[in-house]
Amino acid sequence: MTTLALVGADVVDQNGRRRQDVVIDRNTGRIVDLETAQAAEQVDVAGCIVSPGFVDLHAHLRQPGNEAAETIESGSRAAALGGYTAVVAMPNTNPCMDSAAVVSEVIAWRATALCEIKPSAAITVGREGTTLAPMGELVDLGVRLFTDDGTGVQDDQLMRRALEYAASLTPDDGTEVVLSQHCEVNALSQGGVMHEGRWSASLGLGGQPAEAEELMVMRDIALSRLTGMRVHLQHLSTAGSVEMVRAAKTAGHPVTAEATPHHFTLTDACCASYDPVFKVHPPLRTEADVAAVKAGLGDGTIDAIATDHAPHTPDTKELPFDQAPPGMLGLETALALALTELDLDLVDLIRLMSVRPAEIAGLAGHQGRPVEPGEPANLVVFDPDAGWTIDRGALASLSVNTPFHGKQVRGKVRHTIFNGEAVVRNGKATR
Repeated sequence: MTTLALVGADVVDQNGRRRQDVVIDRNTGRIVDLETAQAAEQVDVAGCIVSPGFVDLHAHLRQPGNEAAETIESGSRAAALGGYTAVVAMPNTNPCMDSAAVVSEVIAWRATALCEIKPSAAITVGREGTTLAPMGELVDLGVRLFTDDGTGVQDDQLMRRALEYAASLTPDDGTEVVLSQHCEVNALSQGGVMHEGRWSASLGLGGQPAEAEELMVMRDIALSRLTGMRVHLQHLSTAGSVEMVRAAKTAGHPVTAEATPHHFTLTDACCASYDPVFKVHPPLRTEADVAAVKAGLGDGTIDAIATDHAPHTPDTKELPFDQAPPGMLGLETALALALTELDLDLVDLIRLMSVRPAEIAGLAGHQGRPVEPGEPANLVVFDPDAGWTIDRGALASLSVNTPFHGKQVRGKVRHTIFNGEAVVRNGKATR
């Protein structure tokens, strides 16, 4: 038996926090009930936390079509260095992930990955909002999450039909099909490049009002109530959105939601520099909105921290603010930003970054699992107190568009274990 023992850490998972050595059988990729002293290799991780590996519900890996910005291999490397053992890849690629042919390509490419890559697929063909994608065929390939991310489904009746179609699909593995919505009413957001408010007015930049997001959140909660089908709401950014989700959950409606690190750390005031690195979609909002997102993460209204990792090449991201594409890097900095900016118990943090996103993505059979013998060894080891400075040049992504360059944070990934293999050791990728 080829075994690896993680010695001296505290384990944090859905069962709480405890002192426990963890022994991994590399051959089976599982945690085993074996005395630490019997392990072939021992790694001292004293002062660190061992937890289920993180799961990202929302990452743009750009392949196929924009491999200069990111590839599945480079994105997975960034993910592993950030402690992620699974990533849901968004479908706004070129060509779009709306067919069995394209999704099959992505499935083939993930053999190069350092973590699990779970492809999502578009709700509508070409993400154009007119014709439903062949969801049944895509579910047979393993897709469980559908989204037109980057554009919300504008047609109310089409969104209802999509929910009803999804409700009729019953995957053999017992997981559910989830429709994930980019909440934005185009008629209100058109022409806006940042949050509509005093900063957009003073900077002379077109604004997107909070209501552009909130109207679609309201609509999709209503459609979820009508159809009985789960709706997952992506990257909530406004206080009104958080409050509507809170009320929907209190009423028992099947609604889940995510929020990004940049929406609980940055505000629209950052755009005063006119630096396109702060341009993102949905836009950075006000201090009150940031406080509401933090509160939603703290009280369980928001189910998951999702990175919305969105790499862009310098030649596009350095265009003028109103012309540059929206998006920020996120995979390698999410843990540190959460530890630095959120006042959360570690058990709650692991729920937000691992347990709940694994459940929403249909990965709960092998991701986000308790750290116990017999469970898959998809794990992260991190030092919650290690201080470091974010350096865009040191990140593994092919792109450098992080708004956090130079920010001092705490919390550093030391090791990432994927299927029993140490893909990150001492903060360095092993392949």
